[in-house]
Amino acid sequence: MSQTSASDINLSIVDEVIARHGTKADAAIPVLQDLQKRYGYLPTEALRYLAEKTECTPAQIYGVITFYAQFRLKPAGKHMVRVCHGTACHVQGAEHISQAVSATLHIKEHETTADGLYTVESVACLGCCSLSPVVMIDETVYGRLTRAEVQKIFKQRAQEEKKG
Repeated sequence: MSQTSASDINLSIVDEVIARHGTKADAAIPVLQDLQKRYGYLPTEALRYLAEKTECTPAQIYGVITFYAQFRLKPAGKHMVRVCHGTACHVQGAEHISQAVSATLHIKEHETTADGLYTVESVACLGCCSLSPVVMIDETVYGRLTRAEVQKIFKQRAQEEKKG
């Protein structure tokens, strides 16, 4: 997944995605998913262009984006941190784990750290219920967590990041 800044938005990507999925309103979700995959998020300039080129109004596009949690209007960090809030994790203290992640990274849910390394999301279930409470960073699952373990994980990752 590549990330792009507003100054270098290539709108031909939008044309390619529209050609693949069509201009009808019922193609909005796959179009937005494809655009997000290509850009790394949904740039405002690309969304405006999308509204001009399809049968969707800007309000309809924005409505889809804000309804579904999978869509991002800002670039995500290099690493995605997903905190499970499924039933098993909830019962085992997922809220405390979310608080520990936020306090350790100094950001709230759906925010990205100032250095662009981490974006935090809460998810309904990661499917690792026997390891609850669980955090997934990229594709690595960390289970049976405590607040202290959350801090330790990010401290270790910071050291690894410095090494290379």
